[in-house]
Amino acid sequence: MELQSQAQRHDERLLRRLETLVPGLMERADLDVWVVAGREYNEDPVLATMLPAEWLGTARRRTILVFIRREGAVERLAVARYAVGDLFPPAWDPVTQPDQWARAAEFIGEADPRRIGIDVSPSFALADGLSSTEHDRLVAALPPHLRTRIVSAEMAAIGWLETRTPEEVDIMREACGVAHEMLRRALSSEVIRAGETTTKEVEWWLRGMVRSAGHGDWFHPTCSVQRPGESRREGFATAPAEEVVQTGDLVHIDFGIVYDGYCTDQQQHGYVPRPGEKEAPEGLTEGLGLANRLQDVLMGEFVTGRTGNQILAAARDRAAREGIDGLIYTHPLGVHGHAAGPTIGLWDRQEATPGAGDYPLWPDTCHSIELMARHPVVEWDGKIVQFMLEEDAWFDGRECLFLEGRQTDIWVI
Repeated sequence: MELQSQAQRHDERLLRRLETLVPGLMERADLDVWVVAGREYNEDPVLATMLPAEWLGTARRRTILVFIRREGAVERLAVARYAVGDLFPPAWDPVTQPDQWARAAEFIGEADPRRIGIDVSPSFALADGLSSTEHDRLVAALPPHLRTRIVSAEMAAIGWLETRTPEEVDIMREACGVAHEMLRRALSSEVIRAGETTTKEVEWWLRGMVRSAGHGDWFHPTCSVQRPGESRREGFATAPAEEVVQTGDLVHIDFGIVYDGYCTDQQQHGYVPRPGEKEAPEGLTEGLGLANRLQDVLMGEFVTGRTGNQILAAARDRAAREGIDGLIYTHPLGVHGHAAGPTIGLWDRQEATPGAGDYPLWPDTCHSIELMARHPVVEWDGKIVQFMLEEDAWFDGRECLFLEGRQTDIWVI
């Protein structure tokens, strides 16, 4: 019965989102009509998030959702073969009108819209979900004078995917707590035994824990080590090699789960003490402190209306003035892991990112604060160590705050 209750909560939450968010998002995007459509197994990412829980994200043949804005209110219609739960009133009878797209065009024509939004975008895959075939059929169904009124619904699509209601923030906070607990256990002697445990075994232990707890995962976790006398890993294009964890290693894990439909994304460190040690060397502690400071610097630059590129530039400038050597590669978070919203740097691109980086920051959005500080560790003969941190945060329009805390001390394994 718990699964059934969870589905009911999903649909109730979705209905509240449709009723409270869509009118403002269509106004923000200056859309009179918004068409969201897809066919089974080739669903628009936006469409998949608007379907009832029992549909499992599939379009069932072809599903066309039409939103019509009139005087601040939005009418929702489903031009679909099957009823879309109680979320969208049915608006198509195949017996009286066999052509599905022609029926959708009738509703659009009756509204006589100035701007008809469709999900096409050169910058965001998540807002580019209308397939070429469906686009062509929509255009063919519309009268010539309406075809010229078709515009990108990118602003509405990204807004829908990125905006979180208070109840969703609470769920994401719970999700972070669950993931943090799993991460803490992975970075402990419960899982890691020096000289025996491999990094791959840690990764698969986490996968097993997620599965046994009944949650989902959206990427395979990675576990890697840094140690004295070895070159640091320069990039992220290749997964780290499998290694046996040894005493004196700094262990790093990148890990995320899917909890009640929402994603987490976190990175933390643990240290395996050498004989006689009770904590990490001071140089490692200093490096983690620099990474924490870089988190503060970045989050302090979150201002409503700033683009991701502007936030990145401001944070990097401030970090440079403080002498912090690091990289910033932060991304939105929500129903997708690498979610909709402004890109704030890429690990391999610290200058402006055209398109996704030009998108502005909006209130009521969640972001995975992902970055790295580099610091020479005296105890490791001055070796440069990468302190890669990632924690999930919430921007309420005034300030950016971690959803469920962050790592400020290196875990002792």
